[in-house]
Amino acid sequence: MSNELKQAMELLMEKEWVDLTHTFGPDSPHFAMFPDAEFETLFDHDDGFFAQKFSIVGQYGTHIDAPIHFVRDTRYIHELELKELVLPLVVIDHSKEVEENPTFTITPDHILQFEEEHGKIEPGTFVASRTDWYKRWPDKDAFNNKDAAGNNQLPGWSIEALKFLFEERNIKAVGHETYDTDSSVEFQKYQELVGEYYVLDQDTFQVELMKNLDKVPAKGAYIFNIVAKPENASGFPVRSFAILP
Repeated sequence: MSNELKQAMELLMEKEWVDLTHTFGPDSPHFAMFPDAEFETLFDHDDGFFAQKFSIVGQYGTHIDAPIHFVRDTRYIHELELKELVLPLVVIDHSKEVEENPTFTITPDHILQFEEEHGKIEPGTFVASRTDWYKRWPDKDAFNNKDAAGNNQLPGWSIEALKFLFEERNIKAVGHETYDTDSSVEFQKYQELVGEYYVLDQDTFQVELMKNLDKVPAKGAYIFNIVAKPENASGFPVRSFAILP
């Protein structure tokens, strides 16, 4: 190992690392149209070794969505480049607003308010929405937060906020703590996930069902999104983590 690389790794190992990934299982919260995960033991130690079979939807637990998830003729998980999965991390905190309003929707004005305190969001960054919704995990009822009609009541992005970030700030990717990019208000407004389609139509990825964003500063950290490489997958569970400054 070169001395330069060795020093870089030693510096990184001295920093605090924060796991942004939920542990998931068959009973974990997930998008309503997906089946529960199934974990099956194929061999145990009485057979000489322990091996399991996992049956899951790609978008299960903390996961990464590739562009192909919503947009035809675009990239799959295995086509994402390694270096685009490691990015400067910006965390916008809306946890107090969400505590008062569970369907809080991020607008461009909220982003501008963040920039007044923390400075302009830099190009090429991964912007995550902190809502502290992850603290409801793994309670399905608390996480889904259904109203009397059976509709989820969740916070999220507005399409205007996403367009501002990608077109005015030239960010690379986004992440959030809920199932979907769009807030419940946005979904009910458009009757489709216009924000999620927009993000993936930028030929980039997003990470959903994140945790521990309350343990990461607004700026200065880096996010690593380590994912398996299944062939032609639209999404897959990811091990996302942040290295703090």
